[in-house]
Amino acid sequence: MKTLILKSIVVIVLVFGITLVTATNSYSQCAMCRATVESNVGTGSKEPESEVGSGLNTGILYLMVIPYILIGTVGFLWYRSNKKKNAEAN
Repeated sequence: MKTLILKSIVVIVLVFGITLVTATNSYSQCAMCRATVESNVGTGSKEPESEVGSGLNTGILYLMVIPYILIGTVGFLWYRSNKKKNAEAN
């Protein structure tokens, strides 16, 4: 039972880590924010993505990840609390 729980946690952490690493390559962003930045920077640049757009993408990714980290932390603390209560009951 303990190895199953440990394997599950390892799989979840790996999936979460891979998702975070590859999320920057998927260019997830708010369409309105991105359009505003692109129109303000100008279209004359030959670079595919400006520093402003790249910074905006990074900021959006940070904003997207924070709630998942908080929910994961609360879930882990809840799991650990329930595990202690079950150990004391037995």
